[in-house]
Amino acid sequence: MDTFVIVVYAPVEAAESVRSALALAGAGAIGDYSACSFSSRGIGRFTPGDGAHPSIGSVGTPEQVEEERIEVICPRDAVAVALDAMVEAHPYEEPAYHVYQALTRADF
Repeated sequence: MDTFVIVVYAPVEAAESVRSALALAGAGAIGDYSACSFSSRGIGRFTPGDGAHPSIGSVGTPEQVEEERIEVICPRDAVAVALDAMVEAHPYEEPAYHVYQALTRADF
């Protein structure tokens, strides 16, 4: 089975909602365990440009937000659904995220 890792950055106060949405969409399952994730905190920085409708900050003003980096594994057949659920649960207009393929022991 192809395994992928979804990484998303969310403001701390929204992190649990984003994690839950990912889990409900099928991400974070490892064997007999569900809703598995890893999080670390840091500072996200951005400046909303013209045409943006930021949920935090204002257009043209640099912003810093305490965020969590949330990582979950996800089977290929659930990635699109998990990403849609993550975007729906995320408070940002343009959530920062990336997806990459992971190798597991089964690959060797």
